[in-house]
Amino acid sequence: MTAAPSITDAVLADRYDLIVVGAGACGLVAALAASDAGCSVVVLEKLDSPGGNTTLSTGSVPGAGTRFQREAGIEDSPARMVEDLLRTSGPHDAEHLVELMAETSAEVIEWLVDDHDIGLHLITDYKHVGHSVARLHAPSDRNGANLTADLVRAVSRAHVPIVTGTPVTSLTTSDGRVTGVVAETPDGPRTITAGAVVLASNGFGADRSLLRELIPAMADAPYHGAAGSTGEGIAWAQQLGAPLANATAYQAYAAVATDEGDILSWTTVERGAVIVGPDGRRLGDESVGYSDFAGVIAAQTPESFAVMDERIHDYVARHEPRFVKIIDLGRVQRAADLDELAALIGCDVSALGATLDAAATAASGTAADEFGRTDFGTGGALQAPYFVCRTHPAMFHTQGGVSVDRDARVLDGAGEAIPGLYAGGGVAAGISGREGAGGYASGNGLSTAVGLGYAAGRHVGATTRAD
Repeated sequence: MTAAPSITDAVLADRYDLIVVGAGACGLVAALAASDAGCSVVVLEKLDSPGGNTTLSTGSVPGAGTRFQREAGIEDSPARMVEDLLRTSGPHDAEHLVELMAETSAEVIEWLVDDHDIGLHLITDYKHVGHSVARLHAPSDRNGANLTADLVRAVSRAHVPIVTGTPVTSLTTSDGRVTGVVAETPDGPRTITAGAVVLASNGFGADRSLLRELIPAMADAPYHGAAGSTGEGIAWAQQLGAPLANATAYQAYAAVATDEGDILSWTTVERGAVIVGPDGRRLGDESVGYSDFAGVIAAQTPESFAVMDERIHDYVARHEPRFVKIIDLGRVQRAADLDELAALIGCDVSALGATLDAAATAASGTAADEFGRTDFGTGGALQAPYFVCRTHPAMFHTQGGVSVDRDARVLDGAGEAIPGLYAGGGVAAGISGREGAGGYASGNGLSTAVGLGYAAGRHVGATTRAD
């Protein structure tokens, strides 16, 4: 068997059955699915390394009715997943994709694990935002970089070249059909033809001008998503007549712990932590989720403080190396008592004490929470010693994109598929509602990345080689 091409030594051919633009989860899964069907495939990535937002995520992919759930005694179904996601998102322009993601989710996850040795494991210790049962499947350390590494290894084993540092600058067309791309190579611009092109180059979170146009509330917020999310894939599809859908929806994160974008695990909140402002008072119902709560914080203060106790701190540290990282960076500080905690925050001790007393009463169920929070995870009062992390809200990725059908084919304004053009991940319309951050359920981004990548690759495999 010949050696699989590496990321750096691949030699580009003049034609492929499929060109994938972007080497995040969507593009890599599309490449695997098409390769499994016997297609010749190349993945072109404009940055110097693959991964995109997948690498920055927890690597969590929702799956309904997987064998891993059955083995854990968890009853779930695609219908239940659809109900959960639509309850979180409300009505929107891509509800057919919610159904697709749910119906194919178990098949996709088991295919990745069984056929391609991708390390996905069911998370059973919490359900996460928007899900009524445990259905997130993630790397054991909940680090998206490891999901990316597994996918890259699988693509390499399939002898599909991933060519980094090779930005695509435009699509080529003939008689209304997409026929390939123009890519910038070390030797200059080069036209590569293909039976089909999958746009998997993410959304427009890194494009401040587009944010000001479509999501002005987040245009000046810190951005901690992938640097390559500059929206050109969406623009190319629009030039061919594709309309935008769910254009102003996005995913934010309420608790970013460093200027470099390291996040405080939301597991801390799900197990009972509360978030307070600089005055020591809570800012709202944290259980609405890390995306929706980012806007709640941003409307009140540029920074906040996540307060937990030793039980929560030690539990998350045992399970999540990314939490250990921010501990090692000195971002999580210990306070022996309430006075020390107030000093670390810089707030009045009596105000902070009243906040924690009220939260403890609500967590015990003896009185309603002032913000309506009912889920306090492990329950009961936070107890000294305390731990606190200074955080800030930030923009992570957009959820609006072009309309696609259940095969991930890009649609024009009349609802007809544009021949030869597919999209997924951040290029395609997401499933997180029509606008804002409140419709985002945990895993929605990777759900459409993986699910639409799979749909696109399989459809190309079933049709393109016969064209």
